[in-house]
Amino acid sequence: MPETIAGVAIPQTPTVAEATRFVQERTNPLLFDHSRRVFLFGSLRARELGIEPNPELLYIASLFHDTGLLTPYSDVQQRFEVDGADHARAFLEERGFSAHDAEVVWNAIALHTTPGIPTRMGPEIAATNLGVLTDAVGLGLERIDPRLVEEITAAHPRGDFKNEFLKTFHDGLKDRPDTTYGTVNADVLEHFVPDFRRGSMVERITNSPWSA
Repeated sequence: MPETIAGVAIPQTPTVAEATRFVQERTNPLLFDHSRRVFLFGSLRARELGIEPNPELLYIASLFHDTGLLTPYSDVQQRFEVDGADHARAFLEERGFSAHDAEVVWNAIALHTTPGIPTRMGPEIAATNLGVLTDAVGLGLERIDPRLVEEITAAHPRGDFKNEFLKTFHDGLKDRPDTTYGTVNADVLEHFVPDFRRGSMVERITNSPWSA
């Protein structure tokens, strides 16, 4: 039976069903509920802007966007966004999706924490970013009908989201601090790790091997 939440239909495809099971089994309720909310909010924000993402690709991007924070993904020394993007692309390619569609999802996940760029790209990339911003920091929340917000959070409760989400970020990044250079992820380690010191582009230039 088709599932609709806040007027947004969950895509009814075998890949969506498999991705739902895959991510639900390999993450935790906090990230699973967050990821589903990202899809729902991203879909609503897309409607507001008059853009039409492919629902299946947006769903996959939303489901996988934070998987890089958790094992078995977090043993790779690369940005967690890239980690999750790599696994999502492999997931799609293994199921016969085109290289183009897999690349769209890869970009949506890899860029979801990058300010200012995703909303200038394709609809799936923009909608993923907007869904993340709405659920994580409340950007644009005031433009969504409160009744729809209530329906979404009833289906996928937030619980103690703010504190638990930051803890999940810290746990996923603490063993690979160098991957946070130049990203908002450094904010998390700077907050939680007393001796953490973020690198800067000024230092990288002044300490380079060039003489001038």
